[in-house]
Amino acid sequence: MSNDKLKWILLIVLSLIWGSSFILIKKSLIYFNPYQVGGLRVLISGLVLLPFAIKEIKKFPKDRVKWLIIAALCGNFFPMFLFPMAEEHISSSIAGIINSMMPIFVIIVGSLAWGIATTKSQLYGILISFTGACILAFGNLNFGEFKLYPILLLLLATLMYAVSTTTVKAKLHNVEPKILSAFVFSIVLLIPSFLSLIFSGFFTKLNSGVEIPWHGFMYVGTLSIVGTGLAMMLNYKLLHISTPLFASTTTLVMPIVAVIWGLLDGEHLTWIQYFGAALILGGLIFLRSAPTKKIISD
Repeated sequence: MSNDKLKWILLIVLSLIWGSSFILIKKSLIYFNPYQVGGLRVLISGLVLLPFAIKEIKKFPKDRVKWLIIAALCGNFFPMFLFPMAEEHISSSIAGIINSMMPIFVIIVGSLAWGIATTKSQLYGILISFTGACILAFGNLNFGEFKLYPILLLLLATLMYAVSTTTVKAKLHNVEPKILSAFVFSIVLLIPSFLSLIFSGFFTKLNSGVEIPWHGFMYVGTLSIVGTGLAMMLNYKLLHISTPLFASTTTLVMPIVAVIWGLLDGEHLTWIQYFGAALILGGLIFLRSAPTKKIISD
């Protein structure tokens, strides 16, 4: 299969997985606090990938460790806590719209830090899809939900995602995606996630005899293994065969998936939200053009 076809398949799969993460976060927050959700999400992913990381430990280039740490903390640690913290106060639709700003941050960070070029056609596509995401998220929204503090948390998380994405493409693109994801979660983030669970009172809660229903662990387990470990492996593969801007456009499709979950959960969609979904898909057509400048990689 050609890389051009594969990148679109990965885009769709990642959009489905990450678009479902908002409802999994909401469900997980019923049983755990935001710090426990974030800690479990990273810890479970790290434990699953640990055997592979140990097996392949000699294959990771030592001169890229500092970039690995930056990519891990910005893309796979801090945002895992920031999103649950924000979703305690605002709806998943708001979280989806803020997250869909990631391509804009990728353009800014990529241009300033790594010299990543963007075509006019891609900018038009981002603008169209972002407009559609705004319509989709706010088309049936009570604006009383608009709160500054959680939105700032989400903006920070989205900016961090952009830093991680561009760093991986510029400095870690030669590392095999499976090895990269295993090292991110198992070598860099395993201990910090364990410590976060200690300080958040997770183990104290378990020792106190408080019964946590099995589906509470099911929600956070699915979020960890599928929505984090597997998804990041696919995301690194997508970055390997495409550009950071193209990879970040998963965040423009994700609101559609989130709305579908809402419909299945009894929510209703207005006609203007259907229009917004169509704009999102339409904007992706413009993202096929390739920039002429290369990424700084040394």
